[in-house]
Amino acid sequence: MEKLITNNGGRCHNHLWFTVLVSFLFCFALLCLDYSALRGAKNGVFFLFSRNFSDSEKTQKANRLSPAIDEPSEIPVPNPVSKVSQNFTFPENNVTLAMVNVTDPCSGKYIYVHRLPRRFNVAVLEDCRNLVKWFNMCPSLMNSGFGPKVEKPQGILSRKNWFETNQFMLELIFHQRIMHYKCLTNDSSMASAVYIPFYAGLDIGRYLWGYNVSVRDSSAYGIVDWLRKQHEWKRMFGRDHFFVAGRIAWDFRRLSDDESAWGSRLMDLPEFMNITMLSIESSSWSNEFAVPYPTYFHPSRDIDLIRWQKRIRVRKRRHLFCFAGAPRPAMNESIRGKIIDQCLSATNGTCTFLDCKAGENKCDSAVEVIKVFRDCKFCLQPPGDSYTRRSTFDSIISGCIPVFFHPYSAYAQYIWHFPKNYTKYSVYIPGNDIRTGNMSIDLALSRYSQHQIKAMRQEVVELIPKVIYANPKSRFKRFEDAFDIAVNRVLERVNKVREIIKEGKDPSVDFAVGNQWQLKLSGTVGDQPLEQVSMKTRMGCRSSCRLVQFQRTSPFTASDEAMESSLAISAGVSFRDNALIFSLRFSNLVVPGIGQTSSP
Repeated sequence: MEKLITNNGGRCHNHLWFTVLVSFLFCFALLCLDYSALRGAKNGVFFLFSRNFSDSEKTQKANRLSPAIDEPSEIPVPNPVSKVSQNFTFPENNVTLAMVNVTDPCSGKYIYVHRLPRRFNVAVLEDCRNLVKWFNMCPSLMNSGFGPKVEKPQGILSRKNWFETNQFMLELIFHQRIMHYKCLTNDSSMASAVYIPFYAGLDIGRYLWGYNVSVRDSSAYGIVDWLRKQHEWKRMFGRDHFFVAGRIAWDFRRLSDDESAWGSRLMDLPEFMNITMLSIESSSWSNEFAVPYPTYFHPSRDIDLIRWQKRIRVRKRRHLFCFAGAPRPAMNESIRGKIIDQCLSATNGTCTFLDCKAGENKCDSAVEVIKVFRDCKFCLQPPGDSYTRRSTFDSIISGCIPVFFHPYSAYAQYIWHFPKNYTKYSVYIPGNDIRTGNMSIDLALSRYSQHQIKAMRQEVVELIPKVIYANPKSRFKRFEDAFDIAVNRVLERVNKVREIIKEGKDPSVDFAVGNQWQLKLSGTVGDQPLEQVSMKTRMGCRSSCRLVQFQRTSPFTASDEAMESSLAISAGVSFRDNALIFSLRFSNLVVPGIGQTSSP
């Protein structure tokens, strides 16, 4: 009896151990699956991985830099340039969506990125030697569009985070940033907004001189044809779409189909009337919003930014005001010549002038520009070839208070990034007062007390995070940069359109309406009323204006090349205005060997 009991106990003992072993293996398997799911979780969205390793290997090969821009990079981020395909590297690429967490922190913030045919971005970059007629732009593509690193800061700049950034590189910079955006999705049905990575500015820059309207409009009609075929388009017919242009808006609003008319018709196409454009300078249309020009400063961490802010906040400044630029002798209404005269005639070193004329141009150097601006209390920002200037943002990152002479140079432009009360961070002097000789800049700025200047400089320093484009892989904890602000405002705009649709109203009403300068200026306050400038006067007019373009009337010679280069430089190509657009009222300009035509 005792033996029988012992044998049964042995069997029970074996069964127990077998059960424990099976349970352990089952729990271990569940734990592994749970861990895999957790690793795939991103921002509240959970994924089950179904990776194809051979496809992954192909994707890695496809994302190598093309030889045209294969330069040493200081920023280890994926580059969108590829000779094989447009498979941009971000974590969701080889992942299958399984389920969505209801507590998703990205709810209402998801962005879907169109996979465009390479002719609309990759192929444009591969043509980098022709992006601007007078310059080889290939070096500017280095470091995710930041350009070459500043190798010799000379004690003027901090040792890191400074680059020789070209002002036209916003499209590439923005694209790199958005590919590291925390709420990207491969499922367009989840997206609150759709980003079009079309390099419209770099594309049209190749064809602004010497090409007919068919060539200039080719990409515009091509991208429209492609977008219309996508199911994402049919959802809101483009009103949830946005793109970024690294040139001024007038480059995309040609006035007519006359061969002498300037730019392309991109923004006048019906489909793009439904799309929001972010550009370095907007026109009066309500579907255009200005975002800051790229500066030289691209910090990676909060501490890098804080240290620079502290450095320029406490710096002692020797000059009351300064100006970096060149005159516009051919532009009848330009006030630059008078501003330069006032600066040069100022006594006791009150003003310093950085000459950006042809020749050795120091205005293309980050070190030279910041060296001047960091020693000035006020930086003059008169209009150049258009309302806005890259120099405005160079002055801000230098802690120099900008002085504007036209309300459309900043106050009606960067409405997402600048305070509504312009007297907190800037000075406004009506351009007419300078043009007529009724205002002394020296006297006007001397009226500000040291206490006022200190308070204004503090506001300018606090603006720096809002006007810079940080390292694409950075995650500021304390600050939002220009990219963050722009994306958030685009999402707000799209969500408002959705609310209008839910209410049964027409979403096209007021979405894309011209002549909205007053609306863009609404809410702006300051120490004096801003002068009212209509679209038919001064700059940016669409009628009774002359658009100067140069058309060859004789065989091309070396002397002609030098003359055209000089004209381009005097027009601002080589310094920090948005160059290459001539939109002021001109009298007929005749240059030996070069004919001149005009647009309506």
